[in-house]
Amino acid sequence: MATDKEHFTERELDRIIEMAWEDRTPFEAILYQFELPEKEVIKVMRRQLKTSSFKRWRKRVNSGVSQKHLKKRNSDITRFKCSRQSAISGNKISKR
Repeated sequence: MATDKEHFTERELDRIIEMAWEDRTPFEAILYQFELPEKEVIKVMRRQLKTSSFKRWRKRVNSGVSQKHLKKRNSDITRFKCSRQSAISGNKISKR
């Protein structure tokens, strides 16, 4: 697979990282929008973030606080985005 910088633009990488940090945005949304499975999102985050930031993100994703996996998500959550986040559409990059 190509490296992050060859495969994604800087704006796309920024959006992937933003979506990965947002607790309510599941990995399935990133897969849908960028065709990037969870394992690849983890690799992107590992390469693009500082080590301490990556560890903090992984700890949060693996804890009970995160809603990153649809199957583990509380059924009361009916949206996958923060109210301040732009709508994610079928476009490759949602408008900000």
